[in-house]
Amino acid sequence: MPTKRIGCIADLHCGHLVGLTPPAYQLNPRQKDTPKQAKWAAIQRDAWAGYLDGVRRMGHVHCLVVNGDCIEGKGSRSGGTELLTSDREVQCEMAVAAIKCIKADTIVMTFGTPYHTGDQEDWESSIARDLPDGTKIGSHEWVDVNGKVFDFKHFVGGSSIPHGQFTAPARDWLWNVLWAEHEEQPKADVIVRSHIHRASYCGVPGEWDAYTTPALQAMGSKFGSRRCTARVHFGFYWWDVTEDGHITFDHHKVPIKSQKARAIKI
Repeated sequence: MPTKRIGCIADLHCGHLVGLTPPAYQLNPRQKDTPKQAKWAAIQRDAWAGYLDGVRRMGHVHCLVVNGDCIEGKGSRSGGTELLTSDREVQCEMAVAAIKCIKADTIVMTFGTPYHTGDQEDWESSIARDLPDGTKIGSHEWVDVNGKVFDFKHFVGGSSIPHGQFTAPARDWLWNVLWAEHEEQPKADVIVRSHIHRASYCGVPGEWDAYTTPALQAMGSKFGSRRCTARVHFGFYWWDVTEDGHITFDHHKVPIKSQKARAIKI
């Protein structure tokens, strides 16, 4: 078996003003429909350029995992005021266009947060149907790459302290050990979680690894800017697994320059 590459993207939040937005759906910075139109347009443009740069770096993957929250949803908690579009069919179109930029032999998806992707229906199932034949979607998926098992699930708990961010993924590793002990889950070598829009790693070299992924939504949500203090990371991950099971990790993580915070001069 040759070396195989597995990639993971997550938290696109297509349809949000700062969600991942293909060019055909981006705002026109010359239009002045709202005072912040040019700002949102610049963020959308920069985020998309950063995404494509990472896609080029990662190249072809044998398996692409899309780890939840492909769309923003109806945005009911903010009255839809943060949405580029409230039409979830259009949001799904945007997500499909973004995912298809990556050349992948196989695509595996996990369901995201119901608030974004459907409390009663699963809009990400619609996305999966519009992707190449063989695309699989589920709540919790395991992928075997040259004998190494990757455990993917969207949700993971967060922490308000920097050094606490490793607790939840390490907990999920331990739960997997217990499930596997009773032969109810595959024993995982790599745990991957998303949801918190923050990149982190913990583990024991040569034994197990656990990651939380960056997002493909830029900063700018009301919830994040008004209630959260932790850093937000933009980008995605990939791993190479050799024939004898050696795992090499790489990532694409970039700042979105158009949203850098600046002090008010007086």
